[in-house]
Amino acid sequence: MLPPVRGTPTGASVSLRQPTPAPSRWYASDTDQSIASASQQPPMPPPASTFSALPVTSFSIIAHIDHGKSTLADRLLELTGCIPAGPGNKQFLDTLKVERERGITVKSQAVSMVWNGCLLNLIDTPGHVDFAYEVSRSLSACQVALLVVDASQGIQSQTLSVLRIARSRNLLIIPVLNKIDLPASDPERVLDQLTELGLDVGPGGKEEAINVSAKTGAGVDKVLERLVLQARRRDEELAERQPLRALVFDSWYDSYKGVVALVAIYDGVLRKGDRVCSSATGKRYEILNAGVNSPTANSTNELRTGQVGWVMMNMKVLEEAMIGDTLHHANARVEPLEGFKPTVPMVFAAAFPLDTTDFPKLEDAITRLALNDRSVTVARESSMALGQGCRLGFLGTLHLDVFRQRLEDEYGQTILVTAPTVPFRLTTKDGKQTHLNNPTEFPEDTSKGGSYTEIAEPVVKGTLICPEEHVGPMMELCAEHRGEELDCVFDDTSYGDSREVRMVYRLPLAEIVTDFFGKLKSRSSGFAAFEYEVDGYMASDLVKLSFLINGTPVDALANVIHRSKAVAAGRDMASRLREKIPRQQFEIAIQAIVGAKVIARETVKAYRRDVTAGLYGGHYERKLKHLTKQKEGKKRLREMSFGRVQVPQDAFLSVLDTRPKAK
Repeated sequence: MLPPVRGTPTGASVSLRQPTPAPSRWYASDTDQSIASASQQPPMPPPASTFSALPVTSFSIIAHIDHGKSTLADRLLELTGCIPAGPGNKQFLDTLKVERERGITVKSQAVSMVWNGCLLNLIDTPGHVDFAYEVSRSLSACQVALLVVDASQGIQSQTLSVLRIARSRNLLIIPVLNKIDLPASDPERVLDQLTELGLDVGPGGKEEAINVSAKTGAGVDKVLERLVLQARRRDEELAERQPLRALVFDSWYDSYKGVVALVAIYDGVLRKGDRVCSSATGKRYEILNAGVNSPTANSTNELRTGQVGWVMMNMKVLEEAMIGDTLHHANARVEPLEGFKPTVPMVFAAAFPLDTTDFPKLEDAITRLALNDRSVTVARESSMALGQGCRLGFLGTLHLDVFRQRLEDEYGQTILVTAPTVPFRLTTKDGKQTHLNNPTEFPEDTSKGGSYTEIAEPVVKGTLICPEEHVGPMMELCAEHRGEELDCVFDDTSYGDSREVRMVYRLPLAEIVTDFFGKLKSRSSGFAAFEYEVDGYMASDLVKLSFLINGTPVDALANVIHRSKAVAAGRDMASRLREKIPRQQFEIAIQAIVGAKVIARETVKAYRRDVTAGLYGGHYERKLKHLTKQKEGKKRLREMSFGRVQVPQDAFLSVLDTRPKAK
């Protein structure tokens, strides 16, 4: 039994993947697993120690979201005896709490299985566009890609995206037409679509398609046979390779063993006790342990050419585990393997602890979680209102929300996440371009004739699919968010009595990272779907919206917004602040400004004693004298308190918090 991994609180053996506890069946003893296996009668896999002698190939399952990747993976694991067959096997490889709650795959998972004397390494991948980096990293360790397509829906946007990535890696594509048991399935139409993409999907073709139903298991054995055929062909190619080259394509931090890395062995053999060197840093390490997941962690003490597994090294510094790095024997000189292109974050947000004294814990949690998700960028940020925090960069809004939830689930860090922003490109008069992702760095003056000749924001090309009766509200929604219609096609696919409409829009990314998706579902009664991909930059009339409280700027509230929406946004924010800031002995002015112009103002009224209550009759000037004296006192108090208004953090929480509200 292996030591606990990824900071798991118990001493049980779990899958080497995430710091959250795995499902209860992963904690079962060997005896319990044997009993369950015998009752369901799946084939018993050979011991993991014999894997190195088998022909091997690595494959990944890629598809559009909800096309059946995880279900197909469950059936493959059942057929190969990795898990007992049964109705409880749903999303077996999705062990994160956020994955099971949302029904999506967030992190890649590597599992080794055996079928007909061949070792098949499955690397499961996410389907959402926000996790494209996970897909790219996983495919770098594979030779085959199972392209799963829903036979009732056909080719979708993310299908094309993952296909491009697989082709760029020169992988063998095996199309798998899933959900053929549905009445609405149309395999012939999907085959025509695949043929148009240049795939030879006909009988006997290089990319001959396979019809399956992952739900019922029909046809899944044919997928395994195709993979076995590829493994036997590849076994001859691997025979003469000698020097060790191992590609690091994932890593995480274990509180007991330090950094654990997932590697794909391209050449040679990696054994326990070997001294290896990093091609990226030049640092040397000793291999403390090595093994595979099948699907639980099994120590094999060695990994051979073609295998995918985990290694534990005496690596204690998180930053040393570089994704895309090549490990080789310490005294050997090898050509490093091709790594990964660095990702470019498109959504930024600042994260602050609810208690300012908890920042060290939050920073440590973010650093460890970012080790497991290298597409996240992290930089320290300081706010006068909220204290120390981190500015994080993500690939999309779902990516942001999943990262926030993982911080809560896995590290117990409940945080304040500011409203998401996007990077902006500024061009100066001499032609130099700079990119800003923090609103506080944005220039105050963006008028014509200023220091910048152009200010551009990222735009996306989005595809919106909805029933025909919802076309009007959807077009209004896109127009409200500065969308430009590029195409509109009425499809023959039906939603009951209405047709499906596919609309293509170009929209600013800043318009869809806030409340766009909520409005989309609300106005379409949940029937509309929206997918997008970044489509460059577009010049725009953007301004910096700042806020002053009692004359003092509050950096945490600053935002960059289109000039046409600045007044409405300023009034809304000022109004909400007025309701949350407690009254003082003097008036508090809340001002929204653009440049040097105040575009909105709200006032928190002062507490006021009735100084005329004790006056009985007399001339009105007696009352006026007391009122004037009170007014002058309030004025002096306000001047003495300039810049000293203590805005409670609850006010910022209610105004800035982007966490989903409990219903």
